[in-house]
Amino acid sequence: MRIGITGIGLIGGSLAIQLRKTIENVIIYGYDSSELHLKYALDSGLIDEIILKKDFDTLDVLLLAYPVKQITNQLTSILDLVSDKTLVIDFGSTKYKICATVSSHPKRSQFLATHPIAGTEFSGPTAASESLFNGKVQIICESDKTQNDLLKWALGWFKSIGMVLKEMKPEDHDKHIAYVSHLSHISSFILGQTVLEKEKDESAIFAMAGSGFASTVRLAKSSPETWSSIFEENKDNILETLKHYLSNLEEFRVLLEEENYKKIYKIIEKTNAIKSVLKGIKTK
Repeated sequence: MRIGITGIGLIGGSLAIQLRKTIENVIIYGYDSSELHLKYALDSGLIDEIILKKDFDTLDVLLLAYPVKQITNQLTSILDLVSDKTLVIDFGSTKYKICATVSSHPKRSQFLATHPIAGTEFSGPTAASESLFNGKVQIICESDKTQNDLLKWALGWFKSIGMVLKEMKPEDHDKHIAYVSHLSHISSFILGQTVLEKEKDESAIFAMAGSGFASTVRLAKSSPETWSSIFEENKDNILETLKHYLSNLEEFRVLLEEENYKKIYKIIEKTNAIKSVLKGIKTK
């Protein structure tokens, strides 16, 4: 089986590891804009060969692990390039624009839109992990528009690498992910920015930084290329979540200014209910 991966980073590299483990006689081809990523992928055995776009028509399956903006911009031309039998799967973190851009493409039935709810704050092929997808949710969008035999193969493979499948509409996915993922990253980036701007003495920061600070800003180490692309693609939903978030922050600021500590206590107490929501969610 000939399988290509575009974007040999955390997701693409981890996909390569799983392909090698689960599919017999697989040949893995890689494509990436970074020569360093490609060299590492070849040297480490993540991929067998480098592939150029002109040879995409030789593949049985093509996995797209680019930043989402690149997927949106290139998906139409990629579908133009592949053969009439190639399955194309994207692993982008937003779904609505990606699905919309190929809604009327002649090869729409050869495409499957997905988003693995898996990742770390690290990026690049050196961050690839054998266990990244195990037990994690794989969002599937518009599966009814994918050719049945191609869909069956994809879903079967996702299950074989330990993923839990969940169908969702693209617009619902983007709305919900803005709250549970994108807002978390924004909070981490801005907290990190605020502390670095305010505290010029870095040694003092590190001396006082406990586990709470470290866990809160962990996501601030995430890839700028990946996340600026996500914020651009899901701008409208993110702006809505920020409006709600900033309203809550302003309420907290006012309560503190007014020394209304009873209300602050109540807010914290009420928010403690999130423990039951998060129970059982795998964070690593």
